[in-house]
Amino acid sequence: MENEVKILVVDDEERIRRLLKMYLERENYTIDEAEDGNQALSKALANEYDLILLDLMMPGKDGIEVCRDLREKKATPVIMLTAKGEEVNRVQGFEVGTDDYIVKPFSPREVVLRVKALLRRSSKTTYLQTETSAKDIIVFPYLTIDNDAHRVLADGKEVGLTPKEYELLYFLAKAPDKVFDREQLLKEVWHYEFFGDLRTVDTHVKRLREKLNKVSEQAARMIVTVWGVGYKFEVINE
Repeated sequence: MENEVKILVVDDEERIRRLLKMYLERENYTIDEAEDGNQALSKALANEYDLILLDLMMPGKDGIEVCRDLREKKATPVIMLTAKGEEVNRVQGFEVGTDDYIVKPFSPREVVLRVKALLRRSSKTTYLQTETSAKDIIVFPYLTIDNDAHRVLADGKEVGLTPKEYELLYFLAKAPDKVFDREQLLKEVWHYEFFGDLRTVDTHVKRLREKLNKVSEQAARMIVTVWGVGYKFEVINE
């Protein structure tokens, strides 16, 4: 089927997998399942999924470990399923590259809406984007951000980013030379406010720079650390 959306549902509780599968299949998504972290990682690396719904607490390899290992190889969008009271774990999830989280017990309809929203933001599902007459494209020397297609080009070569990495870059690039502290970035990019560890932002900036640097050193240098404050996007014209 052309433009088929494939989703991997990972949870050690069969009833939750069945519930999610039923609601997601109503949206004409193709669903695959995994019951533990090891099986999830194996399937995620062997197949091309458009999105992964990943339970946080599982026997053996947990959701944090699965996401961390996955991010070493792939940028597949991930929504983490967490229980109430696991805020610290959710912070860890963002640090290792989770794109969104849903708290259990959840409404299946909420899950469907979150999945649709993340698919729209994902570069893998550009076919879901409707064509518009006014193109949303930002062009800098060494770097082009096509927001309609959710594509990033560095020196003309496409850079594979996770949805959160993309959103972080796009947010900074929309306001060149403006300095944002970590709290602002967490609120604006992650839509998540909490008091505590701000390494989520640092981890994503580091990962974003590394990916850009593999293609263009100049593009990577546009993301500038303002010591003691936060980060900014600085245009390089050399």
